[in-house]
Amino acid sequence: MDMSVFDLFKIGIGPSSSHTVGPMVAARRFLLDCAPLDDVVAVTAELYGSLALTGVGHATDKAVILGLMGETPQEVDPPGVDALLAEAEARGELRLLGIQPVPFTRALNLLFHKTENLPEHPNGMRFTLRRANGTETSKVYYSIGGGFIRAEGEHAAVAEPGVAPVPYPFDTMADLLRHGLRSGLTIPRMLRANELARMTEEELDAGLDRIWRVMHGCIAHGLETAGQLPGGLNVKRRAANLWKQAQGADRANALPHDALNGVSLYAMAVNEENAAGGRVVTAPTNGAAGIIPAVLKYYAEDCKPVDPVTGVRVFLLTAAAIGMLCKRNASISGAEIGCQGEVGVACAMAAAGLVAALGGTNLQIENAAEIGIEHHLGMTCDPIGGLVQIPCIERNGMGAVKAITAASLALKGDGTHFVSLDDVIETMRQTGADMQAKYKETSLGGLAIHVVTVNHAAC
Repeated sequence: MDMSVFDLFKIGIGPSSSHTVGPMVAARRFLLDCAPLDDVVAVTAELYGSLALTGVGHATDKAVILGLMGETPQEVDPPGVDALLAEAEARGELRLLGIQPVPFTRALNLLFHKTENLPEHPNGMRFTLRRANGTETSKVYYSIGGGFIRAEGEHAAVAEPGVAPVPYPFDTMADLLRHGLRSGLTIPRMLRANELARMTEEELDAGLDRIWRVMHGCIAHGLETAGQLPGGLNVKRRAANLWKQAQGADRANALPHDALNGVSLYAMAVNEENAAGGRVVTAPTNGAAGIIPAVLKYYAEDCKPVDPVTGVRVFLLTAAAIGMLCKRNASISGAEIGCQGEVGVACAMAAAGLVAALGGTNLQIENAAEIGIEHHLGMTCDPIGGLVQIPCIERNGMGAVKAITAASLALKGDGTHFVSLDDVIETMRQTGADMQAKYKETSLGGLAIHVVTVNHAAC
């Protein structure tokens, strides 16, 4: 497994990891791959498949332009994005990587091919630049889910020379369980050992702690921010008002499930932040970014851990292991296998992380993850208006509650279970392959066509 915990958990910007984060990274990488740029006189970006069909709703157009300007998802200032783009559009010019000026307008230089797909993935994009001598360079990239990108013909990354092999390599959960039996280590201990082949203890812990700080801050901001989400659906943010009600004195109509109600609101708060283009952590995608933070907050505050700092690190390492397995052996791209690969995988990651943080065994961790995916199998990705709002925001709230239920079921058992995690991941992959394309982040089927919106024409 050639992934790190920090590949799964990336600090970025909403509303979509595959449609916003990935295209921004790809646009910037294209220019870096083509450097030097001092004689470039024109650049064009073309979007295909799902990126074209739901690109406007997912801010793919904005992300590509920002990437060409040299911005990165982790460093771009979310509140300043619209002003930055408006200034560039008014000038009719972009500064490639912030340096080389070229003429650029969305209408002429950003093309949407809604009826065409590139061969390797539904999220395809082609960038072309022209130099002063008339020569052109064109490259194709794919946004393959979770903010990961791949150039055309590019396969799994090859380890750099001199990089030490990890002590517990794994491609399946069966591999991890065998390592655990031989070493006597838990899954998070093995993941920590693998990460330490790449970095120091201090770097690993600082990185994990930063991920949690950003997640926690995203929840806090979402719970205090009201208003209306952008995009044309006129969806009101609900988490802040519902949270205020939950803290109020008038609780006559409250249901006796305060902790779980809070968890669903935490998740919704994050995904409202994501829908508004705010700062979020891809976990493992933006569309499912609320589930892991919500369950982590539940663990840190409602489970009363003796050492929450260590527990959060254990949670994140374990969750990352499950995400790595799902990405490697199936997909975390809604455009490829539907929302089962986003909300379903996030639910599994959160369930496994919670079990590990509460001291569960390796078999109980596997059981919790398997339950999390199993009960999302077949979930489609059919966002109304191409926006990460309906049904995405509520799905995160439901997915967080399901994760806690899955963890509870696993912890109450001895770890024995009928369906293995590897089997359910393969089932998810096959289910996604059988799913019609109109249900996979194209907004051509399901809820997206049964609810009339003003945004359809734009998307």
